[in-house]
Amino acid sequence: MVLVSAKEMLEKAHAGQYAVGQFNINNMEWIKSILTAAEEAKAPVILGVSEGAGKYMAGFKNVVGMVKEIHDYLNITVPVAIHLDHGSYDGAIAAIEAGFTSVMFDGSHFDFDENVKKSKAIIEYAHERGISVECEVGGIGGEEDGVTSAGEQASPQECATIAELGVDFLAAGIGNIHGKYPANWGGLNFDLLEEIQEATKGLPLVLHGGSGIPDDQVAKAISLGVTKINVNTELQLEFAAAVRKYVEDGKDLEGKGYDPRKLLAPGTKAIEAKVVEMINKFGSANKA
Repeated sequence: MVLVSAKEMLEKAHAGQYAVGQFNINNMEWIKSILTAAEEAKAPVILGVSEGAGKYMAGFKNVVGMVKEIHDYLNITVPVAIHLDHGSYDGAIAAIEAGFTSVMFDGSHFDFDENVKKSKAIIEYAHERGISVECEVGGIGGEEDGVTSAGEQASPQECATIAELGVDFLAAGIGNIHGKYPANWGGLNFDLLEEIQEATKGLPLVLHGGSGIPDDQVAKAISLGVTKINVNTELQLEFAAAVRKYVEDGKDLEGKGYDPRKLLAPGTKAIEAKVVEMINKFGSANKA
């Protein structure tokens, strides 16, 4: 099997005005569920891996190995990229060496000159090896993998500077948040998104914190240049709710219901169903 760079799938999405889902993986169940759902929906898919999840799954090489073996076992035919999510500089290099086909270098917590310097180095290193690169400007609110941000709004001028380095797609803070959205959330800043798309001359843009954003806002973001939407929290909540119900219903006490294959099955099915639902919402079904 061949895992692919995310560059071509996102350029096609941008031209077709739909978005490809990046669904973060956390273990074997996540990999199986997301790949199965993407195959069912005939959609390209990006498997996101945070550095923390990579450590949990015994290292980047093991993650790549699991994805490749499960991909082949399930006879997956849709395009699949494995992408480092919110990577450090060293993490991005390590992920490339381990066989990732796409990486995000998140230098948004550095001062902008340092972000540019490190982004340029990662882009050159990755492109020499046919690997796609995502960078970030501004901040995505909330916390992920120990990285916190107040959600700084991106500067269109800074976005343009990063775009000129040759980055393949760009994450920009437009009021989006990692984790659950609070009741008083003000929504996405579409005026800023439009300015960023114009400043970057039509570069594919990334919407982090894709869990819980209302459907109408997702659709509008896609119409303004967002071609990659990241989802993690929503799948975790679906998985947890399904497993909780199984236990609360006493299913784990019936026969061999305690077998982890049975215990985790409801959560696995819940992930599959949610991924298919979100692929349809993003417009990427039947685009493989």
